[in-house]
Amino acid sequence: MFPGEPTSEPDQRPLVLLVEDEASIAEPFASALARGGFRPLIAGTAAAALELVRAEPPDAVLLDLTLPDGDGLELCRELRRLSDVPIIMLTARGTVTDRVLGLELGADDYVVKPFAPGEVISRIRAVLRRTRDPRRPTATHALGELRLDIGARRAWRAGEELKLTRKEFDLLARLAAEPGRVVSRETLMSDVWDENWFGSTKTLDVHIASLRRKLGESPDTPRYIETVRGVGFRIAGQDPQEP
Repeated sequence: MFPGEPTSEPDQRPLVLLVEDEASIAEPFASALARGGFRPLIAGTAAAALELVRAEPPDAVLLDLTLPDGDGLELCRELRRLSDVPIIMLTARGTVTDRVLGLELGADDYVVKPFAPGEVISRIRAVLRRTRDPRRPTATHALGELRLDIGARRAWRAGEELKLTRKEFDLLARLAAEPGRVVSRETLMSDVWDENWFGSTKTLDVHIASLRRKLGESPDTPRYIETVRGVGFRIAGQDPQEP
């Protein structure tokens, strides 16, 4: 390479796809992402988002739920079929039902409008740290009918594979790492979300409730995940079928 010759090195910044149809929101938010060290890409429709994901898989997706050509929840489902890319929903829909549905469809986080760009950027950084952490454990855990393969990020109950979101699996794996021991709410928020998390801990409750449903648990008589009131949660340290 000669002095003064322009380089052709690829942009190494994480690629973040922002799916938002309102230009008055998308453009300044994309500028904030660029200032935050990301390479933003904007899609104004669900169709455009799918086309961009297939052309160049992003490192994270910020997904608005109200789109001109479809529902963002359906787009979330389709994105999850295509890849394991982290998805953060950005929406004015703040009901518990909407949150649970979004998380069950595979979203990693859920931010209700209005929000500060700095908050969302912090959450993107946190989810990328977790998904790219080379120190992630590769152990397996067997707790009665429940089995986890941490490296493959797969879980089974009674031989049937569970369809877990990223956060649900992370929660289950964190609890399974210390069977029979109580893990505090603060520790779960720090380990599964981020040590600098400043959102409501109701997010944890939503994920635990969704995880319990997928484990086939009754809220009154949980077989796997027990609530220790005022402290946190623990997972059974022995076969749940045993007395």
